[in-house]
Amino acid sequence: QVQLVESGGGLVQAGNSLRLSCAASGRTFSTYAMAWFRQAPGKDREFVAAIRGNVDRTYYSDSVKGRFSISRDNTKNTFDLQMNSLKPEDTAIYYCAANEPPTLGYGRSGAYKYWGQGTQVTVSS
Repeated sequence: QVQLVESGGGLVQAGNSLRLSCAASGRTFSTYAMAWFRQAPGKDREFVAAIRGNVDRTYYSDSVKGRFSISRDNTKNTFDLQMNSLKPEDTAIYYCAANEPPTLGYGRSGAYKYWGQGTQVTVSS
């Protein structure tokens, strides 16, 4: 059974950093697309970042580009989201997601088959 588990969330002041990690199990994920989404109270789930499995290419939403970076470690079956220069508007539950190829529309939540249960990130002013 495929499982994705997020970790690393917590409380942080604006301007500081956090690193989220997603541990994947149940499959070989080296070719899978991996992504992070987030959902703030009263808002829809939104795309944050994605990374392709076969080539070195990443995708970011405009709101986090230049501040966040996504990476993967296939030896550990994990992928991370490094979040720098955090802002209060980054406060949300962050979800990791994965999908076997092909993935059409890396920024669409509907493109991903497997999801974690989320980890809370709270950024104070």
